[in-house]
Amino acid sequence: MHNIHTALAAELQALQEEMVSLQLWELERPSEAALASNEPFCIDTLNFSQWLQFIFLEKMHAIIDQGGPLPSQSDIAPLAEEYLSKKIEKGTKLIERLKYIDDLISGRIQAKAMMARLSL
Repeated sequence: MHNIHTALAAELQALQEEMVSLQLWELERPSEAALASNEPFCIDTLNFSQWLQFIFLEKMHAIIDQGGPLPSQSDIAPLAEEYLSKKIEKGTKLIERLKYIDDLISGRIQAKAMMARLSL
């Protein structure tokens, strides 16, 4: 596994844990029809946290498991800020994690920095 895949896997796990702590993690999976939306972020069928859990996290784990190439760009944090500002007051840590994930995927973080974060 590449260093970036390792760092990203750790961040995705931390993101999941943060979602659980904020009670944004759902045990029941949305319908296949809801997950198959063609709209960006499935905005017509899912709320943001559902999209994050059932679309984003699942796709990113599949890429990591297969050692596949990451998307060239990611800018999920601004959408999270918009969603979380209306829902919960304690979403700051979740937004920070998403910003870091955006930076990892988009190549805005150097390998040394990501490996240093893994050793924390």
